[in-house]
Amino acid sequence: MNADGIIGTDGIGNTDVLVVGAGPTGLALAVDLARRGVDALVVERADGLFPGSRGKGIQPRTMEVFDDLGVLDAIRAAGGTYPVGMIWQDGKRVGEHQMFDPAEASGDSPYTEPWLVPQWRTQEILFARLAELGGKVAFGREVTGLTQDEDGVTVEFASGAPVRARYAVAADGGRSAVRRALGIGMAGETVDPNPMLVADVRITGLDRDNWHVFPPRGDDDGFLAICPLTGTEDFQVVAQFPEGTDVDLSLDGIRKVVDARSHLSPGDVTEVRWASDFRPRAAMADRFRAGRVFLAGDAAHVHSPAGGQGLNTSVQDAYNLGWKLGAVLRGGAPVALLDSYEEERLPVAADMLGLSTRVHRGEVRRGAATRQLGLGYRGRSLAVESRTDLPDDALHAGDRAPDGIRDGVRLFDAFRGPHWTLLTVATNTTLPPLPAVRTVRIPSYEAYGAGVFLVRPDGYVGWAGSTSQGLAEYATLVGLS
Repeated sequence: MNADGIIGTDGIGNTDVLVVGAGPTGLALAVDLARRGVDALVVERADGLFPGSRGKGIQPRTMEVFDDLGVLDAIRAAGGTYPVGMIWQDGKRVGEHQMFDPAEASGDSPYTEPWLVPQWRTQEILFARLAELGGKVAFGREVTGLTQDEDGVTVEFASGAPVRARYAVAADGGRSAVRRALGIGMAGETVDPNPMLVADVRITGLDRDNWHVFPPRGDDDGFLAICPLTGTEDFQVVAQFPEGTDVDLSLDGIRKVVDARSHLSPGDVTEVRWASDFRPRAAMADRFRAGRVFLAGDAAHVHSPAGGQGLNTSVQDAYNLGWKLGAVLRGGAPVALLDSYEEERLPVAADMLGLSTRVHRGEVRRGAATRQLGLGYRGRSLAVESRTDLPDDALHAGDRAPDGIRDGVRLFDAFRGPHWTLLTVATNTTLPPLPAVRTVRIPSYEAYGAGVFLVRPDGYVGWAGSTSQGLAEYATLVGLS
């Protein structure tokens, strides 16, 4: 491995976890595993990181994840808030368009709006963090076969030696080679039959203060949107075409689209840095696990880009799986803990797929649901609530643990890191000894009410009670005692 975290294609050998795919999902998972002392290797089919801006919106819940993974400062420095949409008609500005419903700031949620960072930059930041932690990535490694037994997984490649791992994670996109090798089906629907162009370009003649929107001029045209990418000199161009169109990704092709649908001239598009076309679809794998192999990100669920849910749901797959693999491999937790990954993430992915589709079709606006702060795991096997008669709007086991500052303690500062946190609020109950758990006591906080809360490494309440009775049994279940 060199100083940048890149290794060659030969002599890889064995590892605890093999992560297939060096996109946001795979890199986030590898970062989480590395900080837990888990030996993980990321392999990527391409010769380098993905070069495009496609998944450019980072939702508030993912900002919290990035805070915990140690990359938030870099993410904030690399991006900015979404620009106000500016609608154009016949070369004139005719009105503004707010892309998202506004959210009020609150003490329990430090991030209230999406943050715009091109996907390639997010990946660079995660890659740098992985290298800092001693993690490894091997590029040019195309998966050609996979077998598994009761002890591990063997993955073969088009070139280079096979890899033997105790577990493997498919984070290799919607056309996942690993998913196909496992024989896991993926069912879905076409969200929109009209093909889409997305490209990173250099443009003159447009300000960088607005997201420029050019509505269709006629029945045979689609829309054109041009968004400045903060922290770069690029704009992201998105254009829709009639069904059956063969989209031209060349510089001349993109110039023609911009010329036909806006007041800009062809020469105003000076460079195409990356371009792709796609048909918006929604699809989900039949299951997220087969033996010792897990599916995460686009390998498990494919979203329309509308609403910015795909990358965010994918990163949170990784965040959910990382601590569980770490607990089993390094923390002595029972292997059954890994069963909770599919149990928790599959329903969330299904909900987010539905939301993405509704946003794409204009049935709902981008608002509270797209920020993903309300997602949780109530009623799942790792959410144990021992209190009774709680109102629905009270904090329950399975809910995201709120931030806040009380008695000089900021809760997210206490939660940050690969540990569990035992939080007591307005109670002096005796706590069982849990050596690997950080304990925090605060006198009161209305967001929590009163009681004892065991907060998981991924920031959700695992166990909650009025006293600590029953906590020790839960701790055994998750490998804490």
